[in-house]
Amino acid sequence: MKRLLPATLLLLTACCLYYGCRGKKPVVVEQGFVRDLPQMKDSGQLTVLTLYRSTSYFIYRGQEMGFQYELTEQFARNLGLHLNIVVAANAEQLIEKLLHGEGDLIAYPLPVTKRRKDSLLFCGEEIITHQVIVQRAGSHPTPITDVTELIGKEVYVTDEKHYQRLLNLNEELGGGIHIHRMSGDSITVEDLITRVAEGAIDYTVADDDVAKLNTTYYPNLNIRLAISFDQRASWAVRRSSPLLAEAANQWHDINTTSPAYTASIKRYFEMSKSVAHYPILSLREGKISHFDKLFKKYAGNINWDWRLLASLAYTESNFDTTAVSWAGARGLMQLMPVTARAMGMPEGAEQNPEESIKAAVKYIAITNRTFAAVPLPERLNFILASYNAGIGHVQDAMALAEKYGKDKYVWHNNVENYLLLKSNEEYFNDPVVHNGYFRGIETYNFVRDIMARYNIYRRKIKP
Repeated sequence: MKRLLPATLLLLTACCLYYGCRGKKPVVVEQGFVRDLPQMKDSGQLTVLTLYRSTSYFIYRGQEMGFQYELTEQFARNLGLHLNIVVAANAEQLIEKLLHGEGDLIAYPLPVTKRRKDSLLFCGEEIITHQVIVQRAGSHPTPITDVTELIGKEVYVTDEKHYQRLLNLNEELGGGIHIHRMSGDSITVEDLITRVAEGAIDYTVADDDVAKLNTTYYPNLNIRLAISFDQRASWAVRRSSPLLAEAANQWHDINTTSPAYTASIKRYFEMSKSVAHYPILSLREGKISHFDKLFKKYAGNINWDWRLLASLAYTESNFDTTAVSWAGARGLMQLMPVTARAMGMPEGAEQNPEESIKAAVKYIAITNRTFAAVPLPERLNFILASYNAGIGHVQDAMALAEKYGKDKYVWHNNVENYLLLKSNEEYFNDPVVHNGYFRGIETYNFVRDIMARYNIYRRKIKP
């Protein structure tokens, strides 16, 4: 028998440690591959691996966003390195890519397990998560405060770990929880949370960080009841990158008290993402807002009814020129700063209603040209959706609609349905999709709300 060299034996041992010697294909960095902090500083770049998720990374109105993304920006800035983002399909692929040398750091809360410690160094951002019951606040039904009160209740879940936890809890309680495992690729945890908020179902289960983020969309949620023990989750690097791990730990210890970190926490987990709306300014006088003259002045530039432009502004800001959204959109028309600059708005003019409307109309004109193949008036739905979501996500939804045999030039019950599906992993990882995860329910409602309000304006307010 041929004798194995020590280095080869060591490599095979490492593979067995990582995969538990269960016949899985080994994933290892090529022998001799070294890339730790000094090599990253030489290259000037930190390549970060993450997943498309509402709590980690997504694209909104053409800009990269997400809590984990913002933390990696802060970390890369601290190191003086350019940030490069690589998105994987799932947690196991994150690890594969890291061990293949396709990234330097996993910036996603990986559950810390003994098996993973054999091949990874957990470091940097660490969170403690647990599973919670998501229910409505108020008195219909009265929120439950103890797990024993789940007996006799209907609980809907889609995620495997939430399902398994409920099965175990049901056994611990002696049975009686009516557990509904929702099948189908189009149902996500956040879909079920939305159904709870809207009263379609009474209970679901989510990780507490996802649940907390969703309370900023739905303030009527109660997420206080925990049903599992705490689970540590953390960023990770290769075991061959101890200097990067040390730098991440030192940065994290300091950064958690920084203004930037506090602002990121507030943006994603505390700031309300809904806008309160109020009635028309004056039906008697036929006024929608104080800015009707400006809407009339600029709507003609894009061949829009001024009342549609007013409906868009109403939904975006409630006609508040000082409004600032959780994502940083500003002013009457809620343009993102980068978009506002690109449309020629002078810096510092975000609260100027005319500048805001003028820049918004320019952006709408560009969007109109992008969707020129969509016939009018159907095109208006695509333009409004793009104003809210960004052009890329709408184009993704059109590509999905075409792939699955729907009409990509029809919004209702066609493209809008695939925008909803972009919050589901199978769809946002589809090869025809280029902009990843998106919380489509907001845009779905955005378009319908604006068009419904526009129809009300047309009935009640003269042109």
